[in-house]
Amino acid sequence: MVQGVLNPCKALRTPHTAHLTTTRRVFRQPLFRLRDTVRTLAQAPDAVQVKAKKNSGGGQQQKKGNNNSSSNNNNNNSDKPTPRSQDYSQWYLDVIRLCNLADYGPVRGTMVIKPYGYALWEGIQSWLDARFKDMGVENCYFPQLIPMSFLAKEAEHVEGFAPELAIVTKGGGNDLEEPLVVRPTSETIVNHELAKWVRSYKDLPIMVNQWVNVHRWEMRTRPFLRTLEFLWQEGHTVHATPAEAEGTALKIIRLYEEFAVQQAAMPVIVGKKSRRETFAGADHTYTIEAMMGDGKALQAGTSHNLGQHFSKAFGIQFQTEAGDGTLEHGYQSCWGVSTRMIGGLIMSHGDDAGLKLPPQIAPIQVVVVPIWKKDDEKDAVLASAQNLFQACKAKGIRAKVDLREGKSPGWKFNDWEMKGVPVRVEVGPKDVEKGACVVARRDIPGKEGKEFGVPAEAQGFTAHVTNVLSEIQDKYLAENIAFRDANIVDVTSLEELKKVVETGKWARVAWGASDDDEKAIQEETGATLRCFPLAQPPQQGNCIITGKPADQALFAKAY
Repeated sequence: MVQGVLNPCKALRTPHTAHLTTTRRVFRQPLFRLRDTVRTLAQAPDAVQVKAKKNSGGGQQQKKGNNNSSSNNNNNNSDKPTPRSQDYSQWYLDVIRLCNLADYGPVRGTMVIKPYGYALWEGIQSWLDARFKDMGVENCYFPQLIPMSFLAKEAEHVEGFAPELAIVTKGGGNDLEEPLVVRPTSETIVNHELAKWVRSYKDLPIMVNQWVNVHRWEMRTRPFLRTLEFLWQEGHTVHATPAEAEGTALKIIRLYEEFAVQQAAMPVIVGKKSRRETFAGADHTYTIEAMMGDGKALQAGTSHNLGQHFSKAFGIQFQTEAGDGTLEHGYQSCWGVSTRMIGGLIMSHGDDAGLKLPPQIAPIQVVVVPIWKKDDEKDAVLASAQNLFQACKAKGIRAKVDLREGKSPGWKFNDWEMKGVPVRVEVGPKDVEKGACVVARRDIPGKEGKEFGVPAEAQGFTAHVTNVLSEIQDKYLAENIAFRDANIVDVTSLEELKKVVETGKWARVAWGASDDDEKAIQEETGATLRCFPLAQPPQQGNCIITGKPADQALFAKAY
């Protein structure tokens, strides 16, 4: 493990830059010594000082041969992705690069989300935000810098996040009286404020959400899936009863499931995390687990029932309805989905040609490519293309006309195929004469996916395209369900579990063993207990370790 100290104050000789420290090993100490540890870390003999170049603007310099990815550095610089069967990790990175979804940032582990990639995040954000508001959730914002003492108030929470913290120890050239944590999550600072908002049962429930960035000092990073900084939404609630908090946690995880299935065409298994995998400071954690194209699991969203852990730590109390002055601590939930959902979209639907975006989430659902050779054909073709675009727009179909010059029609076809646009419409001089167009589907490659002579008249055209988009959405979901179900294997012994996991599949098993037994499986096989599915069979099986009746659980290797 490496302890890093970023001191641009010294490097740039300016009093206005913060002194940032990252922590991993040092937090394996008693919690009451956290403050002393942070203050002395900067002078630690094995600390590493990283100085920025004077013309770099103060960023951490990145070494040649970017080390942001956990895969090898032999990047594919061709205009086509590496075949998935050849190198799945490199295929993933190639798709991100070739489709202009994201790029590496100047600081190790960070990424720049490009417009096309951010459009995917906006699609996720807009759908969820509307549903949150329907539930009565209100958006707000809490500061990014959190006093270290706030984390120390909830022992399990700080212990769970300590290895991932980035800490500011200087500001304006001076030592801070108290170190500040760069937001890894916001339970502590949110609950500090909620304690001011809650006085009576009449103030409840409180349901707030914020769309923000968070920082976790990851050692092995991969764009969208695991980065030092990422975007997410985090919801926080306070309720008068444990039943209400539990109800909210379950309602949110079902909302995430609805998005994943209906919008992202990504079938997920809704379940409850084991004790070892439960969010630090929560009573229990609910999750949606998706299977990626290589068989690995992706935790795509979580919802936590916090019980009264944080309300007791931060003094969130309310006068009960009894009216006798009795005070009770609130019951809470928190929940979040992040930009790793974009990574899930890529790996759930992509193929060797690139992205395959479900129509419901695709930023561009239909691309119109006008084709002409002679100058006297151009105006009529462009007019027809614009009419098709306007017809789509009028029906709420997200469309675009490709007017790029200097690129052949074939190049444009390949480009949009790689970017996963569900439907491509081709318009040439002969199509204009016939009052028609050609509709090509992303889900069916080659000529088999093309339909000629589709009417260009607005009503008929949009009806046809709407039907095709619906078929593609349903097909992507059905394909993923079939793939997932074919790669989950029921096992009845520990040896079977090991063999199934080794093949890259998920093992479904009756499990009621200890945390140590769960840890032992992870250490030996690399697989983790993903969840106990909420949908359980009518009868329990016998645990493969204890032999006693137990619920089903899923073990798999994961991102």
